[in-house]
Amino acid sequence: MQERITTAGIFINDGMVLVAKRPEGGVLGGKWEFPGGKNRWAESVEDTLKREWKEELDADIKTGKELFDFDFINKDVLYHLVCLEVSVPDGFFRPVYHASVLMADKKALTTLEMGSSDDRIRKFLLENNYL
Repeated sequence: MQERITTAGIFINDGMVLVAKRPEGGVLGGKWEFPGGKNRWAESVEDTLKREWKEELDADIKTGKELFDFDFINKDVLYHLVCLEVSVPDGFFRPVYHASVLMADKKALTTLEMGSSDDRIRKFLLENNYL
């Protein structure tokens, strides 16, 4: 089975977390996610997040500590998903790839439709009182 590393950046500010809505189309189209993406060969997890946030949100980020990681299988590929705290030093981000972005509080976060891996991240954040 092929294995891949994938990432999610968790940006929390004033009790709210940044989530982004995928564009329509595809299996996860229209669903909300924690921005990040697949690792390229020889790229660190931190470099992956910096590249993905720049590509998807035009944001220059700083990576922080690892919050948690877990494995999941999708289409016969074993993914190792690593979630890191991120900060946006200049406070600037805008959707480039995504249909929209939202700073969601605890209540709003519970109402968003997400794919299974992002739902697992949401549950972790809520159960561990990050918001």
